[in-house]
Amino acid sequence: MNIQIITVGKLKEKYLKMGIAEYTKRLGAYAKVEEIEVADEKAPEQASDAEMLQIKEKEGERILAKIHPDTHVIALAIEGKMMTSEQLADNVDKLATYGKSKIAFVIGGSLGLSEAVMKRSNESLSFSKMTFPHQLMKLVLVEQVYRAFRINRGEPYHK
Repeated sequence: MNIQIITVGKLKEKYLKMGIAEYTKRLGAYAKVEEIEVADEKAPEQASDAEMLQIKEKEGERILAKIHPDTHVIALAIEGKMMTSEQLADNVDKLATYGKSKIAFVIGGSLGLSEAVMKRSNESLSFSKMTFPHQLMKLVLVEQVYRAFRINRGEPYHK
């Protein structure tokens, strides 16, 4: 299985980089993982709705340019479907069973994802109704994808 993790913005925090690197390394035993960072747009402090829409659209274009046509896209969005770790594992397993060997998880920037990215997505996933920094979500996502593969293999993992 090929997993892409597409995020907006450069990850700067060392502690997050270390955590993501650890789980990406572990996940490498189960899947080929590609991390893709696209440039974020600078947003003015008091951006208008039109400016925010334009920023999301520009970031969205960069995201969409990285997605292959045959890739199953899962957008991380606050309004997405909430799942347990077991449900996510089952979802990943079903995708593999039905020949979807390329999965892209997409994490937007501070303003979220554009309408075009949401339309391209096959499904959307929410980890919580709370708002989290998108850099932190990358760490949480990689850990949960790793956990999903462990669950699917029947391998032990702490609860």
